[in-house]
Amino acid sequence: MTNILLIGFMGVGKGTISREIVKQSGVIALDTDDIIESMEHCKIKKIFEEKGEAYFRDLERRVAIWLSHSVRDTLIATGGGFYKVPNLNLIGTVVYLYSDFDALYERILNHPNAKSKLKKRPLFNDVDKAKALFDMRAPEYERVADIVVDVRHKDAQKIAKEIIKKAMK
Repeated sequence: MTNILLIGFMGVGKGTISREIVKQSGVIALDTDDIIESMEHCKIKKIFEEKGEAYFRDLERRVAIWLSHSVRDTLIATGGGFYKVPNLNLIGTVVYLYSDFDALYERILNHPNAKSKLKKRPLFNDVDKAKALFDMRAPEYERVADIVVDVRHKDAQKIAKEIIKKAMK
């Protein structure tokens, strides 16, 4: 197995699905946002607020270089914009978790912990702005993906099985 990267829009369930893949397969998993928070001793939201998006994207590039040189046979959940790193295809097999915007937004609103989920994703305070970003990113996600998995109307167990079957040969 090579590395597997989960990409997709914020709130699509990359972390949840990653945990389910670990449960089903025993593979080791990392999360790029968790790595960045450890590097900076700071939450992503605060990094954006205090140092800006350009600084954060540079941290993603640094993490991507480390992943491509140092990490093997690992499942990697990524932040929503991580797909833009220049060496993405050198890190591993890219799996795009696809959902349309309405289904994704509904998923967040119906989550038992919806208030916390929305607080973590302040962009969703302006739904039109979030939709515009989604519309811009969706074709880009598809373009860089090796595998596309439609996550609509499926639970995490079924999605994980599909990814294991398609990507962990």
